[in-house]
Amino acid sequence: MVASGVCHTDVVFQDAPPIPTPMVLGHEGAGFVEAVGNGVRALAAGDHVVLSLSSCGPCQSCRANRPSYCHEFAPLNLAGVRLGDASTPLRAGVEPVRGLFFGQSSFASMAITRESNAVKVEPSLPLEHLAPLGCGVQTGAGTVLNALDVEPGRGIAVFGSGAVGLSAVMAAVIRGAGPIVVVEPNMARRELARELGATAAIDPFDEPDVLAAVLDATGGGVDYAIDATGNPDVISAAGESLRPNGSLALLGIPQVETNIPLSLGSMAARGANISFVSEGDSDPARFIPELIMLYREGRFPIDRLASVFPFAQINEAFEAARRGEAIKPVLVF
Repeated sequence: MVASGVCHTDVVFQDAPPIPTPMVLGHEGAGFVEAVGNGVRALAAGDHVVLSLSSCGPCQSCRANRPSYCHEFAPLNLAGVRLGDASTPLRAGVEPVRGLFFGQSSFASMAITRESNAVKVEPSLPLEHLAPLGCGVQTGAGTVLNALDVEPGRGIAVFGSGAVGLSAVMAAVIRGAGPIVVVEPNMARRELARELGATAAIDPFDEPDVLAAVLDATGGGVDYAIDATGNPDVISAAGESLRPNGSLALLGIPQVETNIPLSLGSMAARGANISFVSEGDSDPARFIPELIMLYREGRFPIDRLASVFPFAQINEAFEAARRGEAIKPVLVF
């Protein structure tokens, strides 16, 4: 492992782990291949790779090139053990330690992963910039480019501008969308959103009526809305910001029991669409190279989201993420 991004999901699992611990987290890893098993064909020792989610391969979703909806997604990515024998590749002395988080557990100097969730990249590229492509960045960008398939000249509102939301903003600029409105309480993130191409950035704490502010900034509403917060009140405003036949994509991870206060009558009258999007509806093997090409062309400046920390400062990186000081902390080994 050379670098690993710190994702909001890592923070959530550390604060309230839904599975037994101890467990090594981390799921935005990037590094080079040390060795391969006998069945590996596409990779060789020395190859540089970006790691992403794990998927089974034979299920209906995987066969349709939609591995983020793999029928075995939860056991492969969240259980911390291998399928079948429930073993783990990690130990602390004689004590088993859960690993394989998103098929990688990249908060470790080495990882055993699978060929299917390792994407080969050019060795000349900085892995500390590419690591976040494995989850957060592809989630935001993929929602715009894949799931919503945003059309040029159509309005979009992004609620929450962390790494996911700002990646969505950059992708919306690539698609020629407009207006592009961001709703975000952090001033530095609002300023960066504008620099990356947002046409308006709204502070929800400074507006008595956020929905009215979005409607005013967009001339009456947007065709696409993205929620990256998981906050029910924010989701409600996002749904009401849609024009007729608009689409709302939900990316934020709420508590399991959370109810969404959407007006079904209002949504139905406008023919609005709602979808939950996992990992940007992306096939990492195809999509990560596309994002890298955009990055190399200067159209997708993911390096502007990163704050680099030595791996020894992992706790400081997590605290910077919690406080909102770092958009995308990246740990470098």
